[in-house]
Amino acid sequence: MNSIITHGIEISVKTRYYAPQSDPKNNQYFFVYEITIINKSEYTVKLVKRHWNITDAFGEKREVNGEGVVGETPSLEPGESFSYNSGCDFATEIGKMNGFYTMKKLVDLTEFDVVIPEFVMVIPSKLN
Repeated sequence: MNSIITHGIEISVKTRYYAPQSDPKNNQYFFVYEITIINKSEYTVKLVKRHWNITDAFGEKREVNGEGVVGETPSLEPGESFSYNSGCDFATEIGKMNGFYTMKKLVDLTEFDVVIPEFVMVIPSKLN
């Protein structure tokens, strides 16, 4: 599990290969990831935006930006956590992602970015 704390917000990531949505014969590999966000700051915060950098083993890059995560813009009081699952497809057996969430302090509406640590996704047969 990868994790990092930025501005008092901890982001942890777990990944796994998801064979039911993959088709290796056609170079389609699907991975799922679980993100846990823990508010270790003294402020109530709201996740308002996400930015992903996605890179496959050939160096092909994609960027994804949007509001919230999985259709939600969760608010977290100090000590609260929020977890969600999502996924990403690659044309290669290995890929990586990183990025940031834009959070908002509800006390004064200031926005700040929280780092999502880089994580690598690899099909199990490549780990041997």
